[in-house]
Amino acid sequence: MRNQIMRFLCLAAAASAAPALAQQVPAADGSIEADGTVVVPSFRLPPSIYLSDEARKALPRTPTDQEAPMRALKPEQIGPIRTQMGKILASRLNPLKEKFGVTTREAEIAGVPAVYATPAGGVPKANSGKILLNLPGGGFVMGVASGTGMLESIPLAGLAKVEIVSITYRQGPETIYPAATEDVVKVYRELLKTHKPADIGIFGCSAGGLLTAEAMAAFVKEKLPLPAAIGIFCASADGRWGGDSRSFSRPFQALPAREGGPAYFKGIDLSDPMVSPILSPQTLRRFPPTLIITATRAMEMSAAVSTHAALVKAGVTADLHVWDGLGHAFFYDTSLPESREAFDVMTNFFGKYLKLGK
Repeated sequence: MRNQIMRFLCLAAAASAAPALAQQVPAADGSIEADGTVVVPSFRLPPSIYLSDEARKALPRTPTDQEAPMRALKPEQIGPIRTQMGKILASRLNPLKEKFGVTTREAEIAGVPAVYATPAGGVPKANSGKILLNLPGGGFVMGVASGTGMLESIPLAGLAKVEIVSITYRQGPETIYPAATEDVVKVYRELLKTHKPADIGIFGCSAGGLLTAEAMAAFVKEKLPLPAAIGIFCASADGRWGGDSRSFSRPFQALPAREGGPAYFKGIDLSDPMVSPILSPQTLRRFPPTLIITATRAMEMSAAVSTHAALVKAGVTADLHVWDGLGHAFFYDTSLPESREAFDVMTNFFGKYLKLGK
């Protein structure tokens, strides 16, 4: 009891002395505004001690705004470039097919362009009839089945020994929300004609990750049977992409902060639970088991972590994996050990919930 009293008295004394001590401490370069906004002083951000040697060497040495070329395009230029994404990325995709032992073929599902990625040696008997639907990333501008879709699908198809179909859903600037969601619903309805819901998984990275969450909200609304499991990668169930990381991710890349979002959501209320399912606990509690992947220097990290917390609160089985010191969609670089770790996590997750065999 005596120790507890002494500790309380010490804390009380420290608290009462705090104003005086604060006056003696030199003012920092930063400041805090009336609403609590912190103006962060300039500081050095060294590479994380948790990075692999390969990831540390791959870090940029000069500020590079990867979004700038996209923003510089005129609206009429985007569609033609989108159709060429498969050819543009061919030099990366061909070695990827060899490395992971995967073949691809183009198709169409319910009028939506698609590309299947299949293990070259064939799908094991235990995985016959099972399928993953991939909604590729690309900022709701360049999400292409034959492009970013294959960067995501090929490694996972090879490791999980399962067929994956990626689709090119409608996006901006030609269309706005909910065009992409409508395409996913059409494709999913078609897949249900040949697959049991328990044999289907859905995942996406970046825009495709958010679209995965939005598709679940649409499935719930339309009373469709839900898939066995989903993956929200490099994204969240929040179309606002808010939180601390929204503010610090670009400065962490030595780039100026930037506001604004995809033209796909122009004029759309981002607080609509169909756009941001995180805002509807009733919808979230219907979600199937969900895997969330992000990284500490990625814009989506705060929203991703908050999505995980909201899912757990709603009673949903949800796994969250966060890689330190890396950025958005880091697993696109398959030469990084962290990329293989991420794909192994995906393989184990979908393997568990779709009961995949090797």
